[in-house]
Amino acid sequence: MRFGERVLFEDVTCTFVSGRRYGITGPNGAGKSTLMKILCDEMEPSQGTVTRPKRLGVLRQDQFAFDDFRVIDTVIMGNAALWKALVEREALHAKPHESLTDKDGIRLAELEGIVGEEGGYSAEADAAVLLDGLGLEENLYERKMRELQGGQKVRVLLAQALFGNPPALLLDEPTNHLDLDSVHWLQDYLCDYEGVLIVISHDRHFLNSVCTHTADIDYETVIMYNGGYDDMVVAKTSIRARIESENAQREKKIAQLNEFIARFSAGTRSAQATSRKKEVERLKTTELAKSNIARPFIRFQMDQHSGKHPLETKSVTKSYDGVKVILPFTASVARGEKIAVMGRNGAGKTTLLKSLIRNAPGFIDDSDHQFPVDAGQVIWGHNVAVGYFAQDHSETIARGAVAIEWLHQFKPMASQEELRGVLGQMLFSGDDAMKMTQTLSGGEAARLIFCRLMLQKPNVLVLDEPTNHLDLESINALNIALQRYDGTVLFVTHDYDVIDEVATRIWHVEKGRVEDFKGPYSDYLLHLEQNAAAAAARGASTSDRRSSATAQLAAASRRNQRG
Repeated sequence: MRFGERVLFEDVTCTFVSGRRYGITGPNGAGKSTLMKILCDEMEPSQGTVTRPKRLGVLRQDQFAFDDFRVIDTVIMGNAALWKALVEREALHAKPHESLTDKDGIRLAELEGIVGEEGGYSAEADAAVLLDGLGLEENLYERKMRELQGGQKVRVLLAQALFGNPPALLLDEPTNHLDLDSVHWLQDYLCDYEGVLIVISHDRHFLNSVCTHTADIDYETVIMYNGGYDDMVVAKTSIRARIESENAQREKKIAQLNEFIARFSAGTRSAQATSRKKEVERLKTTELAKSNIARPFIRFQMDQHSGKHPLETKSVTKSYDGVKVILPFTASVARGEKIAVMGRNGAGKTTLLKSLIRNAPGFIDDSDHQFPVDAGQVIWGHNVAVGYFAQDHSETIARGAVAIEWLHQFKPMASQEELRGVLGQMLFSGDDAMKMTQTLSGGEAARLIFCRLMLQKPNVLVLDEPTNHLDLESINALNIALQRYDGTVLFVTHDYDVIDEVATRIWHVEKGRVEDFKGPYSDYLLHLEQNAAAAAARGASTSDRRSSATAQLAAASRRNQRG
């Protein structure tokens, strides 16, 4: 596939086998979505052919295409044959009874057969199971799609792709806008799926958990590896290292042979020199194509340490339109803690962060200082300087500016060399530093905000969904940077590995309450399992007592009858 002179991939021949689950990997711009569009028949390849099954389950990217339809109907549309039969059947049923012809009656019978074969009689129940698993509330099922928010629409479109158990599933970024509970449900669903799955995701844990094979776009081709993402990285690194080692050995041998040729080509040993020339030609090194992977370098530093207790909250409360989003929350944060704020979408994670930074010292925009809370105190400690990464980049990056000039305002004394050095670390090389801010992609905007934070050097980082829009290489770089950072971090993310490897404490938001668990994510999961087991045991115990009481009453009743 080519765009102008640029080659994304060429001479690609591969087979996606039923029963296997393939992850498509590669950095942003490598051609992952282009390959997916070719497989979905939404784009023609520059050359070659693609053979597809008759029915595909595809995650649609147009969120507005179904605005006039009910949510439940949008899901059922994932089975086009069933939906067409249901619509035609509804139209025939709507005709006056006396106007129905024999032909209509025959057609109705045919349609009932199609509806039955396609699972139409349980279609709404099956669709509801998918929507529930993906975290959509039941009161939304009958609403029109136009009434839903963007993240909710994505969940409905994902349910549409899954509906009817198609023989092939093609999912481009299915975990976007999903909370961790929904991601876990989707992982389990896909691992039980028996068709062929092809998925693009920037979630390393998701790819490792789901994929049996990895199709990596690099070196202007698609290379197939066994296993998930980490397996691919190991194999890819090993193969390249082996080739580089073999090349080094050959180059050393060639140098020795060329030295012999130079010394003896004109003397009595010229025949041997000629033989050595032939050996040099045979030992030509294997040419290594240049990888298109680009790895950013993120390093968060501090100008000064904060006090030992950078943050304390006392009964902080927040509501919207009378609905309590955050119930009175009290906590104390120690310097160096890294707190993951978790919970389902809409639980109030962003609201909690905004409630905390509204009076924070450091590098907070004026608009964030205007955020109101209902009650309570947020007390920031000695020498605290807070850096903030907002979920909505449009709130942070002004339009109409050149990237390097926008960055310069946050450190006016910085030289052009320093600014370009920071930008280069985040893959803004050469003319990329002169891009207009309104033209930046989501990933570029995120990397520019990281440049700002690296210049500002805060000792407290508050990050709201920083992994959104980042490719796997950038997420891994952020993960490592947060682990190495000596300051305090409060962050929201749905990336399992970042939470698991960075967090030292969990704040879980549910129904307005914030559960404060002091420990890493692995311990928190164990804590949840123990609570669930204890609740099940209590339920069984209660059931046993009820059964015993019922048996005693029954025995007493029998004795009374005999008496």
